[in-house]
Amino acid sequence: MKEEFEKLAATGKIEGRHVPALTQLAEAGCCIHRSWGFGRIKSVDTVFARFTIDFTGKAGHPMDLGFAAEQLKPVPKDHILARKAIDLAAVRHLAAHHLELIKIILNSFGGKATTEQIQQLLVPDVITEDWKKWWDTAKREMKKDGHFIVPTKRTDPIIYQAQETSLQDRLLADFRKAKGLKARVVVVYEILKGVSDLKDKVATANEVIAALNPDIASHQRNQPAVALEAIFARDELREAAGLPAAGPDEVTVAKVWAQDGIRFGPVIEAIPAAKHHRALESFKTAYPDRWVEMFRSALNFVSSKLVKEIVSVLVNEGKLALLKETLAKLINQHTASTELLLWFGRERTEDFVDILGPEVFRAMLTAMERDQFQERRSNRLRDFILEDQALIVELTATADIEVVKDLTRALKLSPVFDDMDKRSLLARLVKAHPAVQSLVSGEQTKQEAGLLVSWDSLERRRAEYQELVEKKIPANSKEIAIARSYGDLRENHEYKAAKEMQKILMRQKEDLEAALNRARGQDFLNAKTDVVGPGTIVVATDLATNQAETFTILGAWDSDPDQGVISYLTPVAMALVNRKVGDEVEFELHGSKRRHRIEKIEAWKTEAPVQA
Repeated sequence: MKEEFEKLAATGKIEGRHVPALTQLAEAGCCIHRSWGFGRIKSVDTVFARFTIDFTGKAGHPMDLGFAAEQLKPVPKDHILARKAIDLAAVRHLAAHHLELIKIILNSFGGKATTEQIQQLLVPDVITEDWKKWWDTAKREMKKDGHFIVPTKRTDPIIYQAQETSLQDRLLADFRKAKGLKARVVVVYEILKGVSDLKDKVATANEVIAALNPDIASHQRNQPAVALEAIFARDELREAAGLPAAGPDEVTVAKVWAQDGIRFGPVIEAIPAAKHHRALESFKTAYPDRWVEMFRSALNFVSSKLVKEIVSVLVNEGKLALLKETLAKLINQHTASTELLLWFGRERTEDFVDILGPEVFRAMLTAMERDQFQERRSNRLRDFILEDQALIVELTATADIEVVKDLTRALKLSPVFDDMDKRSLLARLVKAHPAVQSLVSGEQTKQEAGLLVSWDSLERRRAEYQELVEKKIPANSKEIAIARSYGDLRENHEYKAAKEMQKILMRQKEDLEAALNRARGQDFLNAKTDVVGPGTIVVATDLATNQAETFTILGAWDSDPDQGVISYLTPVAMALVNRKVGDEVEFELHGSKRRHRIEKIEAWKTEAPVQA
């Protein structure tokens, strides 16, 4: 084609400088465009000086030769993209030979490519199903072969090198250049995966262990979690290589745990999840007399994944009763963490059936409210509650209806759910317990309107609330703690009585909070007297007895029958409100119907009291 392009250049149809690029494109037969991607050149039209190219999703596209020379890059016939375009069936057949296909891919991209790039090239055109299985096999073969360098990080490229390097040499090279103990541990686990393919596993293990020991010693105090992980890896390698037990000078798991000031929970949490069980077993071995108490104490301060591991060890060691005692205490006192409750909500097995109940959900609300500023933790529990359709139904299945009503009120007042999510949860409660339907709809209606209250009555309610939360509830908590110490909770009447009082106090707290949220303080000064309303004094004649009666209509919490003071929400006041002088009204009083005529309307107060 070079001669043809030269003729076109001679006649001025293309520029002479484009001839080499066009020749390469024509010989390659495939190309890449920066926007349209891979294309296959189908024909060359020397009359109109253009290519016809099949791009992905853009077949039969005509392109001027001069533009093609500037915009296209040739793709050699041995490139993986060209091979797929020319003979996809052959490439699929080649997939059975993992290393050969990966070598072609790497060479197509300058000798290296990431796992993601390789997957994008092969799936779904070449590897039509079970990519993971194919790739796992390919990785094992590459690690054994001396031409491929497989990194530990997925984002790093796999490299093909012409000169073969043994697996042992490559792994030791990776270990030597690894920076920091944590990075070295990663390589040690790679060595363990291929230990059976090493030329001399004893020599490899000896070199690695000798290098690890001083690093472990330097990390044991300041980074005990890293030191423990390294010890686990070191000991596994020693066993895999058939080496004798550790020497007396080596730092062991027991020595790490025996250090002064070491904090069990944070150390375990800092170890990778895959090693949690190993770490727990190591602590159990190091402290046969203390491990149970330490495990129980840690439950409330670790992630839900680690909770699961701790619980597994406790149950397997026959400590279920102690575990349940710990869970019950944390739940009933509303001190359980969101992570512990997340695990407990997911678990819900028969082992814990006597603990599961509405108090668990109340504890969840309390924990989420407490952790509102630690969004990751509270959000995980909140999302679980919303996703698990059966949770709230199961927790309240056998509960007394009054307890369910208390829970409904608490849910309605909780700030941790938005309105839509709250409605969804309330709907689940209503479906399981129809008796709360009126509570849900009725209280919502009431909450929409404020309560007009006098400042004096508002201060009284606030004082009542303060005494409740600062004195009565704390005193009740102490009573519960004391009663619990008496033993078996099933026969503990003091405990049951204290718990019942707790329910009453918490209900009072919720009711007061709801009322105070709705309250709107008023001084009721200079009320209009053209019609009856809050802040007015009404003189009315009882038409049956012709006796005059006086009613002072004030706030929702004002009541003094002896002085004729009534709330604007009472039936009498509601019958009088918005009526004028001369109007006759009918209402029920003391169980009998009364008919009164309004004679006079006055303002209760016409000016503010003089300040001293």
